[in-house]
Amino acid sequence: MSNAELGWTERPERLASVCAIAAGSIFLTAGPAAADCASLAGKTFGPATITAATNVAPPSSVVGTEIPAPVALNVPFCRIQGSIKPSPDSDIAFEVWLPPQSAWNGKYEGVGNGGFAGSLLYGAMDRALEGGYAVSGTDTGHSGGALDAGWAFGHPEKITDFGWRAIHETASASKAIIEAYYAKAPAHSYFSGCSDGGREALMEAQRFPKDYDGIVAGAPANFWTSLLTNGVWNDQALTETPDSWISPEKLSVVTNAALKVCHGEDGVVDDPGQCNFDPSSLLCTAGESNECLSAPQIAALKKLYSGRQDASGKSIFPGYPPGGESDPVGWVLWITGVEPKRIEQTLTYGFVTGYFATMVFDKPDWSFRGQNLADDLAQAQEKTGRAVDAADPDLSAFRDAGGKLLQYHGWNDSAIPAPTSIDYYEEVAAKLGGIEKIQSFYRLFMAPGMQHCGLGLGPNAVGGVYGLPPPSRDPAHDVVAALAHWVEDGAPPEQIIATLYHDNNPTKGIAAQRPWCPYPATARFSGQGARTEAASYACAASAK
Repeated sequence: MSNAELGWTERPERLASVCAIAAGSIFLTAGPAAADCASLAGKTFGPATITAATNVAPPSSVVGTEIPAPVALNVPFCRIQGSIKPSPDSDIAFEVWLPPQSAWNGKYEGVGNGGFAGSLLYGAMDRALEGGYAVSGTDTGHSGGALDAGWAFGHPEKITDFGWRAIHETASASKAIIEAYYAKAPAHSYFSGCSDGGREALMEAQRFPKDYDGIVAGAPANFWTSLLTNGVWNDQALTETPDSWISPEKLSVVTNAALKVCHGEDGVVDDPGQCNFDPSSLLCTAGESNECLSAPQIAALKKLYSGRQDASGKSIFPGYPPGGESDPVGWVLWITGVEPKRIEQTLTYGFVTGYFATMVFDKPDWSFRGQNLADDLAQAQEKTGRAVDAADPDLSAFRDAGGKLLQYHGWNDSAIPAPTSIDYYEEVAAKLGGIEKIQSFYRLFMAPGMQHCGLGLGPNAVGGVYGLPPPSRDPAHDVVAALAHWVEDGAPPEQIIATLYHDNNPTKGIAAQRPWCPYPATARFSGQGARTEAASYACAASAK
């Protein structure tokens, strides 16, 4: 579930220098001779069969199914296409892109998915390829758009493939193919994903701790059953009365008030977790207008902030922190919608309806209206929890295998409430001896002003699967590079410098930069220098 899946994020610029090096040295070899690309066609690796093996020479392009725009391919590579069938009802499409041996950095990167998956993210695969990686992607066992869940009707094995099996099987097959092609195994293996890809990332760390040496998990939808039940909560809150829905105009009033209370600068709240904004202050007292909220709207807004509650009013799933409501890729896109369909044209509505109708109840006409949330969650967990939830806090096997986990989440995320990442991180810490103990292998970075997997008013470009490209692909600015530096050089990331481009467009230049800090620290403005400069901030303990 990401903004980029639906075309709002521009693809990374091409790295011309890497391309030139790769193209100019394609006929050079070092070490054992690589296999001929075409010779791999038809070979099998466990349940995986290679259906096509083709040399791709630039300039070329490939068109994905989810984002049907051509992805320019400027690096020569061997394109492996295949199918994995671990069950009679499985047909997992996957690809492995292999750069020339002389251009290969000796490493492998698996790329995650978004939403209900159904396609390969060629843009992210191309970026990894240009960095010298052998890279793979998968549709997780079905073909379709990120909002399409129709494939799940009557196919429990395909739900299992989507939930965890496809990513694991793709990793196993890809590493075997890489070794067959280069005559040596990758020195290091990494996985990068955001949204559903973040859920896949944590699933790998929890269930298959030796698949990857390092994992980037962005905005993970890892509490899948609870997250989508919370979506029902949101939809019910905004339709509880005819007057409960909140228009885009009123969301702007909410955001302005929240930024004032939370001391937001340039539209960004440094630490929304410490902000206590009471929307009751916006109650209309002199008649209804677009400058205030009605009582039903305030009641709905409070429910969106609190998250799902039990019958006694106790919060049992986090809500959305204040400050990012009116962002163009914020609540209007994900939660509240616009006239005339209101919530029924939002992404959350699409995911909630698709999940419960096809995966849980097998009922095409399922509706959120009148649903009992406790019953819905219980049935969702019973039927799909084992397949889709990646909530196990015991990462001891991943830790003991030497794995490193870098997680990040935008505070203004309108798809997956940011506090869910903090909750999971603290659960892992409680399980494994405290935050100081787990920081040796697991670090969480919260991103002020960032929306879902990227964009937003705060600095957000750090690379990754959906993120805009950073100005420099180095450990200080790029999450995958930071992860590799940690794994290979033993240097844990003390901060990651995120970049905000003018209009979130890399071609328009840098508007601001600021560091993301390892939780529980936050970036504090020093009072000296410009707020747009990373050097004006320092990581400090969060106020309690």
